[in-house]
Amino acid sequence: MGRLFVITLEGRIYSCKHCKTHLALGEDIVSKSFHCKHGKAYLFNKVANVTVGAKEERMMTTGLHSVVDLFCVGCGSIVGWKYEIAHEKSQKYKEGKSVLERYKISGPDGSSYWAGHEAHVGGSDADDA
Repeated sequence: MGRLFVITLEGRIYSCKHCKTHLALGEDIVSKSFHCKHGKAYLFNKVANVTVGAKEERMMTTGLHSVVDLFCVGCGSIVGWKYEIAHEKSQKYKEGKSVLERYKISGPDGSSYWAGHEAHVGGSDADDA
């Protein structure tokens, strides 16, 4: 196994809840209105320190999308997914953006989110994993 290259982020950091590897900055959040099977999820413009899985077609609440799963480079945990292609015109804004599941990450204040911790409110841009 080669040397692990990890980028250290500065600011309001979201990190892997298992190994604390930095994943994203609060300033890169596009939406906090996403949902996955474990509860809340956030859409980010960019993320760091992840590897991607194989591209697959996934039917979500907002339609068919081509996505890749995102894995933490520190521990290998799946932390979310990235939109490669949105097949519906109204969903094109998601292309190239990543979703991190709150259940799998720690917030800037070190807090973790647990399913059932907050009320689940559906929105027009909510997706299921």
